[in-house]
Amino acid sequence: MKNLFLIVLISLFSTNFTFAQLKKLPNVKLKDLSGKTVDMSQLKNNGKPIIISFWATWCKPCKAELNTIAEDYDDWVDETGVQLVAVSIDDARSSSRVEPYVNAQGWDYKVILDPNGDLKRAMNVNNVPHTFLLDGNGTVVWDHNNYSPGDEKELYNEVLKFAK
Repeated sequence: MKNLFLIVLISLFSTNFTFAQLKKLPNVKLKDLSGKTVDMSQLKNNGKPIIISFWATWCKPCKAELNTIAEDYDDWVDETGVQLVAVSIDDARSSSRVEPYVNAQGWDYKVILDPNGDLKRAMNVNNVPHTFLLDGNGTVVWDHNNYSPGDEKELYNEVLKFAK
């Protein structure tokens, strides 16, 4: 009985610990498309919300989501001040396709490269697309896995709740 209690207690602690880790962005340093180092734990947007979208060039739903958001992104920024950071999980074999794809789409997003999956692992992202919303204090307040047409409306409604 003591062993069962201990296992349940450890399971509960592990679950809460994982959730606590996701409250803020982890201290992971990655590169943007220009090669500049970005410390994800220091990502700021002047007190405005930040969307972190994990994607890959080989992921059709990821590209559909980011291309759909791109259609209204300028309006989102004007209305809420939100910033979208697209985190590519393309590995060394496919990362050379990221910049040409982003340029061809004309995305105004900040694009970060996570070729070793460091941020992906730290944020417990198991599959893409996976989208996180951070409030103006950098706290994760919402996340969504996968993409279906219309999900961007739900995301925008969540952004509106945290826009000042």
